[in-house]
Amino acid sequence: MPKKVMVIAGEASGDLHGAGFVRELKKLDRTVEVFGVGGDKMKREGMELIYHIREVGFMGFFEVLKHLPFIRTMQLALEQVVKLKKPDVLVLIDYPGFNLRFAKIAKNYGVKIVYYISPQVWAWHKSRVKQMKGLIDSMLVVFPFEEKIYHDEGIDAEFVGHPLLEVLDSKLDRKDFCKRYGLDYEKKILALLPGSRKQEIDTIFPEMLRASRRVANEVGAEIVVGVAPTFQEDYFRTFFNVDRVTLVKDATYELMRNADFAFVTSGTATLETGCFGTPMFVVYKTSWPTYLMAKMFIQLKHIGLVNIVSQRSIVPEFVQHRATASILAKEAIKLLRDPARMNSMRSELASLKAKLGSIGASKRVAERVFAIA
Repeated sequence: MPKKVMVIAGEASGDLHGAGFVRELKKLDRTVEVFGVGGDKMKREGMELIYHIREVGFMGFFEVLKHLPFIRTMQLALEQVVKLKKPDVLVLIDYPGFNLRFAKIAKNYGVKIVYYISPQVWAWHKSRVKQMKGLIDSMLVVFPFEEKIYHDEGIDAEFVGHPLLEVLDSKLDRKDFCKRYGLDYEKKILALLPGSRKQEIDTIFPEMLRASRRVANEVGAEIVVGVAPTFQEDYFRTFFNVDRVTLVKDATYELMRNADFAFVTSGTATLETGCFGTPMFVVYKTSWPTYLMAKMFIQLKHIGLVNIVSQRSIVPEFVQHRATASILAKEAIKLLRDPARMNSMRSELASLKAKLGSIGASKRVAERVFAIA
C-alpha cells in the first residue's frame, strides 16, 4: 500500500478527473500523501500543489518552444521532488508532451508509473505506444478501443470507464437556469464553450462570439458563455462591450444541459456536451504553422471526441479555415431552422454515454494504484 503518490495533470480536465482519483485515494487511506501538478479541484481533495495547471497549460508546437525554459525548470524541480520525497507511485494524467518525458526520468529512480487517461496515440502516431513498453507499469484507459492498442504491444492496460460519468450532473432545469442568470425563458439558449487555455480562447472565442451575434439576431437567442474555472469572468468581458452576453462560471454542466445549441472548442467539452444530448458544432483553430505541423501527424478523420468515441460523424467539425464567424453563423442558422436535423443529432448523441463504460472510474483507478505499489 503506497504512502506517497505523485500526480501530474496539466489542464482543467485533468484537474477534474484527478480530483475524483485523489478523493478515492483518501477514502482508501486518509494518511496517504498526494502531491504534484494539478489545480484547485485536486487541492480541495487534499493534494499538495507543487505547480498549478494555470502555469503549465501550453499547447501547440510553437507555444511549447516559447516556454521551453520554464518547462525545463519545472522538469528539474519535479525531478528533485522525486529524489527527496521518493513517491511509491507516479500517476500521470493525460498531458503527454510533458508526462511521457518525465516518466523516463521517474523510472530511473525506481518509481512505479501508472498512466491514467491515455495519450491519444490513436490520433498521432502509434509508434509512441512502443516507446511506453517497459516504461509504463499500468495503463488505465477511458475509452474501450484503447485497451486493444496497448495489449497488442504487450503493455498492461485496462479499460476503467470514463470519469465524466461521475460528474455529469446538472441540478438546474431550464426554468431555474434562466431565472438564476436572468435569461429570457422564451428564447433559445446559445452556448459558447471556448476552452480552458488562453491561447485557445484568444484565437477561437472571437469567431464564436461574432457568429453567435448573427445567430442570436436571426433566431432569437440568448448568448451564454461557459467560463473555465482557470479564468475570471472579467477576462471574457474584454472581448465585448454592449452585447448582451451572459457569463456562467462553475455551472458549465447546467449550461450544457439547458442550451439549445453550442459552439464547442475541440476537447473534453465536446464529449461532455454530447453526453447531455445538446446539438453542437466542434470548433478548432490555431496558428497556421502549428496546424500544418499537426496535419503531418494526425491520423484521424475527426478531431472532436464526441465523433471519435462514436466512430462516426455525429456533429459537424469546423477546423482552421472553416472556423470563421461567417461560416459558423450560416451553418448554425440552417441547423436551428431544421427541427428534423436537430432531433436526429439529439437522437444519435443519446447513445454516447453507453460507450463510456460504467460509473466508478476514479475508485477503480485508486484501487489499481494501491495494488501496484
